Parts: sequence; C-alpha cells; structure tokens
Amino acid sequence: MVWQFSWLLLAATVQAASLSLQSPRFTISTSDATQLRSDTLSLTKKPEPLTLGPTDTLKLTFQITESDEGKGVQPHQTFLRFYDKASGEEGIQPVRVTPGGKAKFELNMARPPASIPPTTHNPLEVSLILGSFVHAPAQYDLFDLYLPASHTPAEHPDEASFHVLPAIKHTFRPEQKSPPQFVSAVFAATVLSPWLVLIGLWSKIGVKVPNLFSLSIIPFTALLGAFEVLLVWYWVDLKLGQVLLYGGILAIPTVFAGKQALYATGEWRAGRK
Repeated sequence: MVWQFSWLLLAATVQAASLSLQSPRFTISTSDATQLRSDTLSLTKKPEPLTLGPTDTLKLTFQITESDEGKGVQPHQTFLRFYDKASGEEGIQPVRVTPGGKAKFELNMARPPASIPPTTHNPLEVSLILGSFVHAPAQYDLFDLYLPASHTPAEHPDEASFHVLPAIKHTFRPEQKSPPQFVSAVFAATVLSPWLVLIGLWSKIGVKVPNLFSLSIIPFTALLGAFEVLLVWYWVDLKLGQVLLYGGILAIPTVFAGKQALYATGEWRAGRK
C-alpha cells in the first residue's frame, strides 16, 4: 500500500511540474536591419503566416518556465520543427537555452541551416518541442512560415553510379579459322626436317651405340624418356606445380642411374668389361 501511494505521489509531482512558454516573440528584418514585422506570439491562436525574403532574417525569443512556480528552467532538449504538410518533409533544428530558461533563435535566409526542409510555395508549420527528464514533455504550434522556394541541388559527381545501368551484352569474336591443310603440312615438314637431316647424317657416319640397351645404361635412358613424357604431359594437361613435383621425384633415381651409366661407360672404355 505504501509503495502504491509513493508512485501516485510521484506521478502527481511530475504532472504538476509541467513546462510553459513565456513571452514568445518574433521579429522579421531585412539585411540592412530594417524591421518588417514584429509581434508577440499567442499560444492559443496562430498569427498570420510569416513570410521571409531571400535576404530576410527571422529572430525568435522566448523563456521556458515551470507552470506552477514561474521559475525559468532549462529543458534537456529543445527543438524547432519545420514541417511541410503537403510533401511530408520535416526538419529539426536544436535551440540553445540558458540555465534561466531564456532562448533565442535566428534564421538568416542568406545562410539557411541545413535542417530546413526543401521548400516550395507551401508554408512550413513551425512548432516548438520541449523534452525533460523531470517535467512532462510539451509542444507548442507557433506559426506558419513562407520561405523562398529551394533551388534544385547540383547533381553529385557520383549520381550516375546509383542509377540503373543498361544490361551488359557480351560480344564474342568469331572462331579463328584454321589455315589450309597444305600450309599446315608444309610447316610440319619444316619442323621435322632437322630430324630427317640428323638421321641421314647418322646413317652416313655410322654411329654405333653397342651398350645402349645394357642393364647399366637402360635405366638412365628410360628415365630420360620419362622426363620427355612429363614435358609432353605438361603441355597437354598438367600445371606447373605438378610438373615440378613429378620432376623432383624423377630426378632422384635419374641421378643414381646416370652415375651408374657413367661408371659403366668408363669401365668399357678402359677395357675392363
């Protein structure tokens, strides 16, 4: 029961400590400080819409107080909301308030803040929003404001990157035509002609390899043939890493077989075998 009574007492205290607006006033002046319009705002009825020119300045002053004591307070958040009812665009501009609750806002159309939404011929509804941790929030509709129409913003250099791009159409070159068979045969014969010359010269000289197929030489010859097969396989299918792996494996027995072949050849030449 005591706990419920404490919450009711706290709610009553918060309800009593609400915020109110005192002495809201606006002034519209030109660039040479000539006053065009100045009046006090009513919190129950909006004044005639305000109109600003391209170089005019709007000054708004007010004080925020507690409704029960009339003491100036500083809310935790104070914003002016500029709302275009036709387009739904809105802009929020923070307002600085002193510890005594006094606030001053200045809108210079020569240098408008970025928080102002894009404007057309429709007025902006201007309202004041107050937020506090210890007071009930409050919102006051102040006036309607006509501003000069916004200029069309310049196109960003990367604007085209965010548009839909045309579909990519791949264009393939036509298949390369093979040369005539006669030309291919001529070039093949040209490549093989050195072998024919070599074989012809061997037949004239009479080169003899009597021990080529001996047990001491044939392993080395077979391993050299395996290297040639590996190179052809690489040209057809293998990758470089595979060639290096297989070549490294073949190199080990090739070294020992070559050493044995050289030893046997030396023995034959020395007449020991």
